[in-house]
Amino acid sequence: MSDSYLTLLPEKMETRDLHGYLLGAVGPRPIAFASTVDRDGNPNLAPFSFFNVFSANPPILIFSPARRVRDNTAKHTLENVLETREVVINVVSHAMVQQMSLASTEYDRGVNEFEKAGFTMLPSEVVRPFRVGESPVQIECEVTKVEPLGEAGGAGNLIFSKVVRLHIDKAVLTETNTLDPVKLDLVARMGGNWYSRSIQGLFEVPKPLTEKGIGVDLIPEAIRRSAVLTGNDLGMLGNFKRLPSPGEITDFLAGHPEFQALLSASDERQIHTQARAFLQNNDVESAWKILLAKPA
Repeated sequence: MSDSYLTLLPEKMETRDLHGYLLGAVGPRPIAFASTVDRDGNPNLAPFSFFNVFSANPPILIFSPARRVRDNTAKHTLENVLETREVVINVVSHAMVQQMSLASTEYDRGVNEFEKAGFTMLPSEVVRPFRVGESPVQIECEVTKVEPLGEAGGAGNLIFSKVVRLHIDKAVLTETNTLDPVKLDLVARMGGNWYSRSIQGLFEVPKPLTEKGIGVDLIPEAIRRSAVLTGNDLGMLGNFKRLPSPGEITDFLAGHPEFQALLSASDERQIHTQARAFLQNNDVESAWKILLAKPA
């Protein structure tokens, strides 16, 4: 055996370690942003990167929610699919990746991830789950089969999804009604925090907090309706676990006297532009502080 290879035996590894190697090696993986409802019609939204298209006749997509490694419980998406046999698979463009990441937070059953992540709920034509309005391609599916691959934590569950409707945003089409990959601007998963943008390459999105973020729904309306901040910006703000206190904001402004004139002018656009600059440097805390600051 060559010393130039690290050779691993799956049966002698912890599942979480094997999971990390597999996800790091097999990529980029397309993302199924799966919308489901339970038997009472309560919506759920979650991304899965064990996903692809496997047939055109019949048109079949397959994605696989794995059982949680830490406690061997099933995800809400799987539970809902078993109850209703329906799903909408939404593709993920770069413009919505931060919101998609926020939706992957394991909120309690009954919490609406559309609201938490700030997505638009569009009614479907054939199935009950809602479509994601921000997704450039939304695919309504009827579930024909669910194939469990095991019973232990980390085991996948193949969900065979027959396509019954496709909804394509005309903005991502060419003049001949084919999909333009540049306009589509899809993202895919790699290992760890890494993603791949189809038109650019690698970038990072930190995993959502273990402690649940406040969600886009709890962002003050004036910020949520900003003409400057994007969906990705709101997704980052919504992944913050708590709003800064008045004392923390006061200390921040004391260290940044250059912002006093900006706040005194009450120029919302400029304040939001400064907040966006902080977000582009992954400084979410400072973005919140400038957004919530009041003039002296």
